[in-house]
Amino acid sequence: MTELADPVSPVGADHEAAGELAAAPVPARRRGGRAAVIAVASVALIVVAVVAFSIGRLSTLAEPTPSSTSAEAGFARDMQVHHLQGVELAMIVRDATDDPEVRLLGYDIATTQAQQAGQMYGWLAEWGLSQAGSEPSMTWMTRPAIDGAAGHDDHATADPGAHVPGAPMPGLATPAQVEELRGLTGVEAERRFLELMIAHHRGAVEMADAVLARSSNDVVVALAQSIVDSQTSEIDLMTGMLAERS
Repeated sequence: MTELADPVSPVGADHEAAGELAAAPVPARRRGGRAAVIAVASVALIVVAVVAFSIGRLSTLAEPTPSSTSAEAGFARDMQVHHLQGVELAMIVRDATDDPEVRLLGYDIATTQAQQAGQMYGWLAEWGLSQAGSEPSMTWMTRPAIDGAAGHDDHATADPGAHVPGAPMPGLATPAQVEELRGLTGVEAERRFLELMIAHHRGAVEMADAVLARSSNDVVVALAQSIVDSQTSEIDLMTGMLAERS
């Protein structure tokens, strides 16, 4: 009876493979490790957004359905764009510095804003509205506040003429500023990121204040107020971090 041969695994081949592994340059392994971390972080953000999308759909079931030109729909569309840029900036700085404080802040911002963007995507899906509106961005902020709304401060009750339909959203970094950040590393990247993100947060607070003055939808009001509270706190934190690096 003929015996089946074992899979070939010559000792010499094993030694040769081991030698190749030992000879692998350290920087390559480090680059591979950094790439793996980025990949894991990206997958985590996708998971966060998918879960938030489901939560967003479920959270709107008991509320009246807003129209496509409502403040609620405009806020959901525009704040998604705003938040996704926040995620982009945060992921850029995480790859540009080894500072644990900045990297932790970047991770917190990326996961929080990805979650909230997914939630707002879910609102629009549940309301049966397009993710792209029929009006230019920021149009909803040009309309007057409503009586009985929970406006946060003077941002919310300011003259609607302060904004123009289609104008850049408050605090949004320009493409040139994003590319500038991509080209920096270390402390220079940390400083530029903090400058951009402070302005970005202030713009988000202004947009959240605006919808608080224009909506009585409980779900929208709750998220907008959480954005005001959390991002105001982070502005104070980042202002201190920037001062330490100046």
